[in-house]
Amino acid sequence: MLYKYFLILSNDYAFLNVFRYITFRTAIAVFLGFLFSFFLAPPFIRFLQRRQIGEEIREDGPQSHFSKRGTPTMGGFIILLSILISTVLLNDLSNRFVLLSLFVLVAFGFLGLFDDYKKVVKKNTKGLTAGKKFIFQFLIGLIVGFLLYKGFISKEFKTVVMFPFFKDFLPQLGVFFIPYAAIVIVATSNAVNLTDGLDGLAIGPLLIAAVAYLIFSYVAGHAEISKYLLVQHVSGAGELTILCGTIFGAGLGFLWFNAYPAQIFMGDVGSLSLGSILGVIALSIKQEILLFSVCGLFVIEVLSVLIQVVSFKLTGKRVFKMAPLHHHFEELNWPESRITIRFWIVALILALLSVATLKLR
Repeated sequence: MLYKYFLILSNDYAFLNVFRYITFRTAIAVFLGFLFSFFLAPPFIRFLQRRQIGEEIREDGPQSHFSKRGTPTMGGFIILLSILISTVLLNDLSNRFVLLSLFVLVAFGFLGLFDDYKKVVKKNTKGLTAGKKFIFQFLIGLIVGFLLYKGFISKEFKTVVMFPFFKDFLPQLGVFFIPYAAIVIVATSNAVNLTDGLDGLAIGPLLIAAVAYLIFSYVAGHAEISKYLLVQHVSGAGELTILCGTIFGAGLGFLWFNAYPAQIFMGDVGSLSLGSILGVIALSIKQEILLFSVCGLFVIEVLSVLIQVVSFKLTGKRVFKMAPLHHHFEELNWPESRITIRFWIVALILALLSVATLKLR
């Protein structure tokens, strides 16, 4: 909206031509996303406190978490609102990659909001059943896969899978791209949700992943750079660079209040939606395989749960003191801030290695 307005004004005021550049709008998107999130958080926290809408702690969780009971939650709503406002102001809303990403963000946000509502208002610590969540998530994922496969988002979009290190290995999925896209989105969404267990633990790696996909989006959307780096060019994907900047800025503003000791928690409204939009962006720019490394910390957390469940069912023994992995270190009496910062370091290293693959073909 603001973007189009400035483009019109640039005919009379030449200095407004800077809004034509994706790099400039991305920088402004980071700034605006941060400002909206930073200033929306305090009144939202006060609102939740007045309504006594706070976190319910599961009885089977770590004992140290019972002190967190009553902390305002659903803070992901602030991030979503900040992303939506900033995107409307700075993105080209005729770009269907952007619209698709926002559709998924809102859809998964509503799912998370309903789940949080059941937990904190209805006092049901388990929220929605895993089955109901999965069905809704998978349906949205199938819609995304179908829209991309049929060319409704871009006629030039190819349903190939691009692997790091291999410039000529591009398997064509055809109609199987539809369930493939659904699996990517559902897996990313739930991986982030599973990691959201300590103050600042999930939002930190999300910020790192947003920066990594900001770089990937810019490369994929730039015809010359993508050709030079032997990366699949996706026309129109450059606008996703701005969206990634907005996610980073909004998440950074939220982190101010979510850092230990947290004044507000993200809740499912944030973790499910932010995970899902990362999945959609990755699919749009043909970099979904790199989710395994860019979001490697989330993958490790998921694997720790799977290993724990399989081990217990097969042998009756637990590999970890508690799963996901961050709870294991809590049980080893690691301070919460130490766990969070060390996990951030791991996430940063994995993201840097992922970005480095752009030069390795």
